[in-house]
Amino acid sequence: MKKLLFLFTVFVMLCGKVFALPVDSTTFNSSSITNNITLTNDKTYRIKGFNYVKNGATVSIQAGTIITGDFSTKGTLIFERGSKIFANGTSSQPIVFTSMKPAGQRNSGDWGGIIILGRAGINTSTGVDSAEIEGFGAGLGPIYGGQPRNDADSSGLLRYVRIEFAGVNLTGVSGNEINGLTLGGVGSKTVIEYVQVSYSGDDSFEWFGGTVNCKYLVAYKGLDDDWDTDNGFRGRVQFGLSVRDSGYYDVSTSNGFESDNNNNNPVSGTYNGPRTKPVFSNMTVVGPYSATNLTLNSLWGRGAHQRRASQMNVFNSIIMGWKVGVRFDGTGVYDGATGDTVRWKNNILAGNVKLADTAASTSFSTQAWLQTGAFGNTVSAAATGVLTNAFNIYPDNAANVNNWVPAGGSPALSGASFSDANLAGFEVVTFRGALGSGSNWLTGWTQWDPKNYASVGIQPISNELPSAYKLAQNFPNPFNPSTKINFSIPKSGFVTLKIYDLAGKEVSGLVNENLSAGVYGVDFNAANLTSGIYFYTLRTDNFSETKKMMLIK
Repeated sequence: MKKLLFLFTVFVMLCGKVFALPVDSTTFNSSSITNNITLTNDKTYRIKGFNYVKNGATVSIQAGTIITGDFSTKGTLIFERGSKIFANGTSSQPIVFTSMKPAGQRNSGDWGGIIILGRAGINTSTGVDSAEIEGFGAGLGPIYGGQPRNDADSSGLLRYVRIEFAGVNLTGVSGNEINGLTLGGVGSKTVIEYVQVSYSGDDSFEWFGGTVNCKYLVAYKGLDDDWDTDNGFRGRVQFGLSVRDSGYYDVSTSNGFESDNNNNNPVSGTYNGPRTKPVFSNMTVVGPYSATNLTLNSLWGRGAHQRRASQMNVFNSIIMGWKVGVRFDGTGVYDGATGDTVRWKNNILAGNVKLADTAASTSFSTQAWLQTGAFGNTVSAAATGVLTNAFNIYPDNAANVNNWVPAGGSPALSGASFSDANLAGFEVVTFRGALGSGSNWLTGWTQWDPKNYASVGIQPISNELPSAYKLAQNFPNPFNPSTKINFSIPKSGFVTLKIYDLAGKEVSGLVNENLSAGVYGVDFNAANLTSGIYFYTLRTDNFSETKKMMLIK
């Protein structure tokens, strides 16, 4: 009782005091970042225009930070050669780059995306060792590759990161789109793992040259290609899932893999180096054909289109649900296949309308080559029995996380091999495709309803469309250890709801995102806090209100 009276007295004494609370919104607007900066999860960030992180500068991003991209200015974050990003999220607190539009209004190409450029070796059609990254227009793009060449270059780290609704067309000219994640000349000391790109307006992932190795990647409902490799990319990628929606396709052909050496395809058989030769293993590449008798848009393409002398290798992977499983295109690819520099081994090709085709060749058959017995590929006309529920993507739903685990008795549960010399250094597993029967690496950090999701703990609690902003008093109050906070917003916008201690230090961020107009409730658990007075503040673009609450343990 004495404790309660003391805390109540403190509460009364502080009623008239005004506390300085941290600024919690920062905008980068066509900026040039030349010094080291840290983005913290107690603030919100907006990216407007083209923002360049310059040589020598590092941007560090705390776990749980949300960065939104602006549509009208095509907000883009560009890491130039010599700069670094350290985005080190966690499974429970991923770092999220997303649209600044409210839930229900987000879509492909809402903002630019993330571009990371390094000095690892590349090739070009002209033979020079540097190039402008695509998307900006001739003479306008930042440079990747070049001298001094460093295949072990480091551009930093991306771990447990989501990139949503990026991939805007920068100039209005077809082909000037940028991707969800664009990597140009990125070196092997860069760490990229647990990255999900959703609803990209162009390719989900595109590698232009470089040697960076990647693991645990997700491409979800992109518009163009899922995995695009060009200009001498030679990295290794293991454990990747891509899933397509038949209603989302590009104005050019939409593929799973698309792989080129560069944009030249010489008849002479002379190819600029270093040649594009990525090695992929344990990829699951799910197309839009949930049944082979569907009639879909003609712009849907192949699970893999390998062309222009690319020497891409694919092992222990699943390609299913495409109009054509694999297309080999051009003398350089055919020669690589017959000369053993192009290898496709121990893969599953299932439920594709057509297994494979060959472009402009009368002497080489991709279909026959893939079925060479020694290669160990499994070919099936039907996709049934391979994955648990691969085509169950309507509606977007958190429960989808287990759809791409192998079904019981699936051929994907076994059959992988890592004996090929090109797989040296890969993690050895028995299963084929991105997932096995053990723990699901997709759990916790991925998001399968990015168009409509709200942060964990936010619940719409009424169908009422409120006429005014309102922050209600938490209930119960005093509380131990949990309480509920309700609030109303009359129009869509970016909303934060944060808890502060008496010193004005943030102790919890409950809401930090775009929300549609409505009435919401949030549960706050203070089990890790000590007894005392706390403050909670609701902020939007046009409203801010703070209330006090009392925790008694």
